[in-house]
Amino acid sequence: MTGGQIGNVDLVKQLNSAAVYRLIDLQGPISRIQVADISHLAPASVTKITRQLLERGLIKEVAQQASTGGRRAISLTTESVDFHSIAVRIGRNYIEITLYDLSGKHITGAAYPFLYSDQYVLAEGLIKYIQEFIDNNQNVMKELVAFGIILPGLVNPENGTVTYMPNIDVHDFELAHIIQDTFDIITFVGNDIRGLALAEHYFGASRDCKDSILVSMHNGTGAGIIVNGQVFLGQNRNVGEIGHIQIDPLGDKCQCGNFGCLETVASDPAVIKHVQQLLDQDYPSSLQALEELTMLAICDAANNGDELAIQALLNVGHHLGKALAMTINLFNPQKIILAGNITQAQAIVLPAIQRCVENQSLAAFNQDLPIVASELFNQPTIGAFSMIKRAMLNGVLLQRLLED
Repeated sequence: MTGGQIGNVDLVKQLNSAAVYRLIDLQGPISRIQVADISHLAPASVTKITRQLLERGLIKEVAQQASTGGRRAISLTTESVDFHSIAVRIGRNYIEITLYDLSGKHITGAAYPFLYSDQYVLAEGLIKYIQEFIDNNQNVMKELVAFGIILPGLVNPENGTVTYMPNIDVHDFELAHIIQDTFDIITFVGNDIRGLALAEHYFGASRDCKDSILVSMHNGTGAGIIVNGQVFLGQNRNVGEIGHIQIDPLGDKCQCGNFGCLETVASDPAVIKHVQQLLDQDYPSSLQALEELTMLAICDAANNGDELAIQALLNVGHHLGKALAMTINLFNPQKIILAGNITQAQAIVLPAIQRCVENQSLAAFNQDLPIVASELFNQPTIGAFSMIKRAMLNGVLLQRLLED
């Protein structure tokens, strides 16, 4: 056989194993006959694959009472508790690390301040914190099968190379290879917002649909687009830079070099700056009494009827709605999810977004379109775990475990 043929055989094996595991994970308890019927695989192939999964401890048999009252049928479900993964969220000045089992159950976690000036300091610090986390949790850690890492910036998710970060200069930063070579554990690296969009699809607000757009407003503004259950990626493996849609050609200069980008009016720093300017002009507000102005404080004031805070957030909702209307016309999603501190005032912001979307996107696309708050924004590492979950469902990680 040629190398290509061997590769094709391995790929078929990976895809077939993934198809079986995915059905058991998503639809279990499920019988072998049902798996064969739905997957269109030969019963003998299903039997062979399920035997491998059982031997590896990735699935288990459960007895179910037959509806006819006869023999109890044997069905299959996934087994997750003996397999652990480490999920990491790298922020601009902090790092969070969580230990999950393969079902996404949170086992334990830790957070540290993390200042890094370049990619070498980042890699060195990341290795140190991961090792420290492993050392501190040996008593609860079972078989460690994968690392997932998310960060702000542009990442090639196929090889885990970081090509851009907003706070430091990077150059072909092969982060996945560095971590994988250090710990000898498969590592997945991706963008934080697209990771969160995938997590919402698996575990959160968009698990009931195949097509969704998540827009996240924090230090910047970005989007994760899910199409047919997969993260939508462009030619260079990155899309969703909704923060750089131009909203006002006469607006402030953005860090990207353009003027009036969404990010200059709809990001936490932009909103805080705008509100502070109004407070400095002595506009009446309960926020005048605060020593430090934060996004959460603005949301809190708005929820308590502060007119200045309400108007500021309505303005943000209008701008977000304007940008989202464009993406709705392009992608026709089943659901829009908003993530960020601003969701603390969702009763004010979401209707403002909705009104703008209804006025500026196609009626056929926005009719009955839910616009909801993220369910997972307060779980910073779940986006990193979602890449591990995806690797189990598409067979990349699954096949490694079967070959070990």
